[in-house]
Amino acid sequence: MPTRRKKEWFDDDSFWRDMYPFMFPPKRFADAAGEVDKIIALVSPKGKDVLDLCCGPGRSSIALAKRGFKVTGVDRTKYLLDKAKASAKLARVKIEWIQADMRDFVRPESYDLLLSMYTSFGYFDDKREDMTVLKNMLTSLRPGGTCVIEVGGKEWLARVFQPTTSRVLPNGTMLVERHEIFDDWTRIRNEWILIRKGKVETFRFHHTVYSGQELRERLEQAGFVDVKLYGGLDGGAYGSNAQRLIAIGRKP
Repeated sequence: MPTRRKKEWFDDDSFWRDMYPFMFPPKRFADAAGEVDKIIALVSPKGKDVLDLCCGPGRSSIALAKRGFKVTGVDRTKYLLDKAKASAKLARVKIEWIQADMRDFVRPESYDLLLSMYTSFGYFDDKREDMTVLKNMLTSLRPGGTCVIEVGGKEWLARVFQPTTSRVLPNGTMLVERHEIFDDWTRIRNEWILIRKGKVETFRFHHTVYSGQELRERLEQAGFVDVKLYGGLDGGAYGSNAQRLIAIGRKP
């Protein structure tokens, strides 16, 4: 039985629906196949069972299924799962889709590979719940299984941070993004202002930002071993020029 909790920003389905064109443009789907190939090359999973946690519209799940993996995609948002199901049907692949909160989903020793992609980690007001998720991940992996977490790292954010940015879609819809670092440089507060057909909508959300060391420490605290950090899915070093933070840990 899922735990009853207070509502947080990510429980607002209208956020995902209205921001979908900005968060999941066609190029992001086109890039999924190459990303999955890089993950497979980087971790060499021992088996074919994969959990795509916070799978969203199924980018990685579908790419994995096309390569013969048996995939479970988990997300709490029905709108995104509906998108995923429709895309999987078009791609003619079979994937198990589950609507669940990542703090609740556990399937002991069921997966050889677990993915958490596109900064889907660190959403919660209570940072301790990130450890709950990591322990769930560890439990759901088989011995020797591998966890891959991909986020925007704190080092990268410090280098590129701008208080205000904006983007415009081809149809003229504009998104103005305002950002604020708070809580001793551990979290980022975002205000996204959507200007569409003369109407304005505002969404506010926040999440924890991790440095490489902080994410490594949390994975190790949860019980992962052989934790490695990379600056991209191609296996490059996590250094000053890294665009992403990739943390990989193995279940003993």
